[in-house]
Amino acid sequence: MTELDEEELPVHETVKVIEHVTLYKTDKWWAAVALCESFGRRDVSLYQWQNRQGVWKRQNKWRIKNQAEWVAVKDAVEQLVSKI
Repeated sequence: MTELDEEELPVHETVKVIEHVTLYKTDKWWAAVALCESFGRRDVSLYQWQNRQGVWKRQNKWRIKNQAEWVAVKDAVEQLVSKI
């Protein structure tokens, strides 16, 4: 999906999701990018959950804390993705 979602993400109670976009969701896996606020700080996080017996459990979380970090990641991915 490429549009903002209405469905609530299964994140920790201390994390406030401001908005998010689901990348994909199946019966077993769910991945999303979220703008979050926690302990007074904002970040963009990439989440991946696995559905285990009807409960979404977080498998991976990767936080991007600032614009410079994002530019470095984006440049590295673009450099490698052209070789796929």
